[in-house]
Amino acid sequence: MKVAVTGGAGFIGGNFVQYMVDKYPDYDIYNLDFLTYAGDLTKHKEIENNKNYHFIKVDIADRESIMSIFKEMQFDYVVHFAAESHVDRSISDPEIFIRTNVLGTQILLDAAKQMDVKKFVHVSTDEVYGELDFDPNTFFTEETPLRPNSPYSASKASSDFLVRAYHETYNLPVNITRCSNNYGPYHFPEKLIPLTISRVLNNEKVPVYGDGKNIRDWLHVYDHCSAIDIVMHEASSGEVYNIGGHNEKTNLEVVQTIIRTLGKSEDLIEFVEDRLGHDKRYAIDPTKLEKLGWKPKYHFDTGIEHTINWYLENKKWWEAIINEEYKKYFDEQYQIN
Repeated sequence: MKVAVTGGAGFIGGNFVQYMVDKYPDYDIYNLDFLTYAGDLTKHKEIENNKNYHFIKVDIADRESIMSIFKEMQFDYVVHFAAESHVDRSISDPEIFIRTNVLGTQILLDAAKQMDVKKFVHVSTDEVYGELDFDPNTFFTEETPLRPNSPYSASKASSDFLVRAYHETYNLPVNITRCSNNYGPYHFPEKLIPLTISRVLNNEKVPVYGDGKNIRDWLHVYDHCSAIDIVMHEASSGEVYNIGGHNEKTNLEVVQTIIRTLGKSEDLIEFVEDRLGHDKRYAIDPTKLEKLGWKPKYHFDTGIEHTINWYLENKKWWEAIINEEYKKYFDEQYQIN
């Protein structure tokens, strides 16, 4: 069994690669990644010599290269994580999101169709649904209309429609998954949780958009990996599955939890100008996926403790990422005094 994992040097895709290499030693796992700023291979040091792990550097928007690789490798499954995913960056530079997330997905779909893959699993996001109000009884379901509000979520919604179209038009076997906010090991430190951990450990100010009351449903990346595994092997073709952890927290609550766990002062919090088009709330109903036998193992309280401990034990990894280019981006984005 040959499985192509696009974006396997990134956060979620990287964790999925490790999960698959360990769980399925008889599968050949191919990590296809272009190694952009948010991707690195150091996370795979422990598996890089495994016989069932393979890395191929490729841009998914490079049609000729993708077609050549798919023809040579004859993949059975494609699990498509590769994407530009940082909302703030999409606001300042939407074009790269369209190229990677839309054109890149379309090229992969063409390759999968041409090579008759057994299934194409497209990993999307709950952000394609837009936003919910603060009513705790409302949730995104698979039937919720797509109403994306950022260039990032619009690019992901576009790719979702392409995947659906290739299923309906060409009968390509596909599944689409839409997850809530992930957290866990190897999360690039521009995102809220790793950014907060790294800055609190360095006694630096932590930026919080607006009043910090925006709500997200947090999902540990290990739970996300197990969900994708089930969808890949068990789900009927053409179906969409929401993946959520029932762990709703305001952004401010997340930051306060990290500060409290690390024994620091909330004086480190600095409220900054709100993000343009900042969605109020995301919350997922994962009932459909649970019917396939999936349940998350991590509650936020245990998951965030696990994540903080990982960052404490792996300072060399994230300290190497916080270079001058990263610091320049941070300063321009948040303008903290």
